[in-house]
Amino acid sequence: MVGQKFNTVDSFDTHADIPNYFDLMDLSSGEGGNVSIVSAGWDPGIFSVERVLSDAFLPANKTYTFWGKGVSQGHSDAARKVAGVADARQYTIPIEDALATVRKGKTPDFTKRQMHRRVVYVVPEKGVNLDKIRKDIVSMPDYFDEYETEVIFINEKEMAENHNKYPHGGFVLASGETGDGNKQMLEYRCQLESNPGFTGSVLVACARAAFRLNKLGRRGAFTMLDIPPRYLSPHSSTVLLEKFM
Repeated sequence: MVGQKFNTVDSFDTHADIPNYFDLMDLSSGEGGNVSIVSAGWDPGIFSVERVLSDAFLPANKTYTFWGKGVSQGHSDAARKVAGVADARQYTIPIEDALATVRKGKTPDFTKRQMHRRVVYVVPEKGVNLDKIRKDIVSMPDYFDEYETEVIFINEKEMAENHNKYPHGGFVLASGETGDGNKQMLEYRCQLESNPGFTGSVLVACARAAFRLNKLGRRGAFTMLDIPPRYLSPHSSTVLLEKFM
């Protein structure tokens, strides 16, 4: 694997597969004497850090992650693989009532359908059955079948003019209690006009950290949970103490 030859940074984002992927990269980069920072970005990545911090700071807490409104590149790609689809963009949209409920300090158990809905803009190929495309998308396991999903058919011109950017974002909210039953709420918001652009910036910061870790003799795989913030920063320790503390 590439980790045997180089220090690497990646944005592998299939959450359920991260533990196995981490082990593979840890083995290969460790054998090569290199550093691999895996699953870096905003989620997984920044949101992962926020979830861990929320859990640490509020021992009796319940943490929620809401995504959107924004384009999910993975779900868009899944829709494009449906027979008869020439192009597709999928927007993940948080359910406002669910978000408002959590912000009030309540801690319900939501289903996926209660937290998010999905809107898919599709450019169909000529002469295809639109009803079949809609059915194939909304019933797709692991992507759309557990959500309220709306499929909207548009033409190539509309796609190019109205859906040519990749905005995204989301929220991590933690609701819990500290001593004497005091209710506490933590919220982190990420609002991105360009998901790829921001993710690229995070990867650059992680590359800086990978270089520093390697210089310190560290080997193997790391996530953003393992990296001191000062290793990500372009500033010296002196500047961080003076300007950021």
